[in-house]
Amino acid sequence: MTVVHNPKVVRRPRGRPQVRLDEETRQLIVTAARHEFNANGYAGASMARVAARAGLSTKTMYRLIPTKADLFRSIISERIARFVLDVDEEALDKLPVEKALEHLLTAYGTLALEQDTVSTFRLVLAECDRFPEIATTFSELAINRTRQTMESWLKRQRKQGRIELDDVSMSAGTLRGMMAMEPQRAMMLGQREAPDRAEIAKRARYCASIFLNGCRPQRQDAIP
Repeated sequence: MTVVHNPKVVRRPRGRPQVRLDEETRQLIVTAARHEFNANGYAGASMARVAARAGLSTKTMYRLIPTKADLFRSIISERIARFVLDVDEEALDKLPVEKALEHLLTAYGTLALEQDTVSTFRLVLAECDRFPEIATTFSELAINRTRQTMESWLKRQRKQGRIELDDVSMSAGTLRGMMAMEPQRAMMLGQREAPDRAEIAKRARYCASIFLNGCRPQRQDAIP
């Protein structure tokens, strides 16, 4: 039997592409960093312990996320990315205004009332005097991003004539406060546990109803 060797055959490397592996590794680091910050605060967090929690070498971790500030930013970015996906503005605009607002508020409540979010907020308040960069990161990536998402939805509804509003920014702030302020404050003071999804959905329906009853367009023929 004759064996034919074909030098043109190129063997494909085993495993998935490196970029995929880097994404998975980065997620391991973010999860480990979240636990490390919750356990030890920002000042006390150790990059070496984050690497150990993730089961990685410090060399690999520093290659992907080189500083503690980058770690903190990655934690916030990862959670806000999930919020944006959950909102899905294109799908939201296909819903009746009541259901759309309920969905938006449920997504916001799920974000704002997660135990990890409350723990991160508590960390920021406790350490922002020493590390102002964490306050800046939290404000830019979390507070401003969720506010902009809500304001954008309100503006679209106003443009379509589905609601009447004089001040979109103030209205967005009112909605956020209605949805999250009281339970979040109680969680931060250790007075209650994080609400489950059913409680968040119930609160979203209630807040949406109150808000929409106050800003629906008024029929001209109903005005004396």
